[in-house]
Amino acid sequence: MVATSRSTGANAEPSQPVPRPFTESRELGQVDPKAAEDGGQMTSPPAPSAKERRPWAHFVAGGLGGMTSATLTSPLDVLKTRLQSTFYQHQLAASRAAKGIPAPSQMGIVRAGWLHIAETGQILAQIPKTEGWRALFKGLGPNLIGVVPARAINFWAYGNGKRVYSSLLFGGEETAGVHLLAAATAGIITGTATNPIWLVKTRLQLDRQHAGADGQGRQYRNAWDCVRQTFRTEGIRGLYRGLSASYLGVSESTLQWVLYEQAKRALSRRERDLALSGRPPTLWDRTVAWTGKLTAAGGAKFIAALITYPHEVVRTRLRQAPVDAAGNVKYNGLWNCFVTVFREEGMPALYGGLVPHMLRVVPSAAIMFGVYEGVLRTLGESSQV
Repeated sequence: MVATSRSTGANAEPSQPVPRPFTESRELGQVDPKAAEDGGQMTSPPAPSAKERRPWAHFVAGGLGGMTSATLTSPLDVLKTRLQSTFYQHQLAASRAAKGIPAPSQMGIVRAGWLHIAETGQILAQIPKTEGWRALFKGLGPNLIGVVPARAINFWAYGNGKRVYSSLLFGGEETAGVHLLAAATAGIITGTATNPIWLVKTRLQLDRQHAGADGQGRQYRNAWDCVRQTFRTEGIRGLYRGLSASYLGVSESTLQWVLYEQAKRALSRRERDLALSGRPPTLWDRTVAWTGKLTAAGGAKFIAALITYPHEVVRTRLRQAPVDAAGNVKYNGLWNCFVTVFREEGMPALYGGLVPHMLRVVPSAAIMFGVYEGVLRTLGESSQV
């Protein structure tokens, strides 16, 4: 039996221990430092102070994650953009009419879904045959020019925004409210800063509709020529077409961040419960440990994209800036574009390109967040507050 440090005997000198404050651990609550020392246990090291933090680490990690995911999923991005555009929707409608196939709006959900998958595969197969394999990476240059700063800005604004909102409004605690505010702020900052780049990327990807049968006669020679022509014909406002839809898209990124953070918390609780149980990890436990965050990132993106996808189509249409028979811009703002597309083409048109979009964004999110978390660990930084 281990003797205690106190004695109740008559000759024992009274002991007056010096009061020591409790330290607080985020994971374990209040921990007595003396008890931890007596038990041979060390408390978790405190989180880095504000001076020790590296705000730029989120910028670097986000940029590298965005660059990696954009390069690997570029062909699906080209396919998605084309399926969202009016040009390819008209081509598909003409093909259906020639084959006697009704419009998707006149079909059941299952049949319309299978038709969309089949048409997606046909266009993906046609691109390298008619335009060469390089067409699968069309717009990758401006895409990377947009993705790298966009993701860098977004992750920087979110990672550091969590600390600002946490300290100012939530007493230093990391809550769902912190995630919500930080994600919304990051989305608005990113959308405003990078909208001209995405507009150029969209117009370059859709420039095929201006070409002749031999591929000649494209409207834009390169990205700079697209910027120059847009500015000359539409003014500075032309470079910000689709910005209102981008702001609407903040709801997607916000929902994605909140779902991802909640999933990470659930994974952390699972790991803590497993450690406290004392049982050896099973194969499933090890699988979750290795793939949990990747699955969380992909799953969060899938749910967020599915709920908010119509804004992607509207944003593409606004950036494409199609004209009517009189030569006027067809869509006059965000709501008008929603209503016009729904009235003329039906609800399925607002989900044009959904299949390739999901095939791209889900693995892209897993890759991007995986690289982001990995680079942060390499730089000795934490994604937590």
